[in-house]
Amino acid sequence: MAAEIHFLPTDSAVLEMLRRGEERGLVILYKGCQAAVRSYVLRNHGTQDDADDLLQEAVIILWERVRSGRFEYSAKLETFIVAVVKNIWLRRLSRKRREIVQDPRDIEEVMDAGESPIEILMDEEQTSLLARALRNLGEPCRTLLLLFYYEERSMEEIATTLGFANADTAKSKKYQCKKALQTALAKI
Repeated sequence: MAAEIHFLPTDSAVLEMLRRGEERGLVILYKGCQAAVRSYVLRNHGTQDDADDLLQEAVIILWERVRSGRFEYSAKLETFIVAVVKNIWLRRLSRKRREIVQDPRDIEEVMDAGESPIEILMDEEQTSLLARALRNLGEPCRTLLLLFYYEERSMEEIATTLGFANADTAKSKKYQCKKALQTALAKI
């Protein structure tokens, strides 16, 4: 007997399942994003349990948005899920770092984690400077850079989202925006 071939549903099929409240859509989404989320969280000082918890949170966020009609499909579902996971994880890490730095008794824990309090403060300051420079950058550069670096969208997706003629135009604009950001950071 020949083995059955199962095709993974497209994003639109998964979205339709979610709209109809079919649990199968959640399972497909969870399994389809699991490897990417685990890879990201493990690379960023997390555990498999952290990754699984974050993935579950992100899937629930997507499900709630789809069911309420607030989800706007503009990138692959996996891209959306991974972006949500990154956002949640970075906030947790930042909060954890602040708590560690604020409690001097836990200084050994910071040292064991491989980062000194000074490195943590420098990371936070760099993040703050980057956020300030991005706010001052203006549109469409701010959105373009966030779509490319934060949401990891392709140049084709960015061109479509921002209304550029094609991916090459988006790539050229990204180069100009990156230079503008470097200039803005140098002035801060």
